[in-house]
This record gives sequence, structure tokens and C-alpha cells, in this order.
Amino acid sequence: MRKDTVKLISAEGFEFVIDKRAAMVSQTIRNMLTSPGSFAETQLGEVRFPEISTTILEKICQYFYWSLQYARILLHLQEKLRRNYFVPFCAKRYIHVLSRVSFFPVERRPSSILNLS
Repeated sequence: MRKDTVKLISAEGFEFVIDKRAAMVSQTIRNMLTSPGSFAETQLGEVRFPEISTTILEKICQYFYWSLQYARILLHLQEKLRRNYFVPFCAKRYIHVLSRVSFFPVERRPSSILNLS
């Protein structure tokens, strides 16, 4: 088995060989594969799931690839929305508020500002 792949084994013994980057989507699998020590998962690059059926593990693998593919797109969209909508919206609201508020009204200025001597 190649270094950049991981074998996930279901309860029925069905083996899914997937890309290691896709498997690393799961924090649990990431901990199993990268933990220090001489664990079988780390050495062999395979993880057994004795309580997960083949159909469920197949859906999990599909989710890993989906997440890997769309995580970049979602981050890009979030950044684009933040830049194009949220920041101008907040800036517009902030400027609107600042135009109506005087930080030091003439009648309430602190005495240290008025006394220059």
C-alpha cells in the first residue's frame, strides 16, 4: 500500500483504500494515524472499525472526499461574502453612527482638554 493512502476496514471486513488527506478530515482517524508510538494503525496505515457496517463506512468515505473537495470552496465563499458584504455593511453602519455622534460635546468636555495651561 502506498504511503499517501489509508485502508479503512468495516465490520464485515470490506476494505476501503482512500487518500490519506481525505481520511485526515476525521480528527479521530487523524489521531489514530499520527499518534506517537508503535500502534498498528500508524505502522500499517489501516484502521479497523469493528462496529461500523460497510454501507455506513462507504458513506463516511464519501463524506471525507466531499468535505475535502468543498472545504476550499466554502472557505473561499465565506471570505468573499465577508469582504464583499459584511465589511462594507459594517463600515456603512459605523460611518452612519459616527456622523451622528460627537465624542466630546462642547458642554461636556473634560476639564483637562479645556485647560491648556
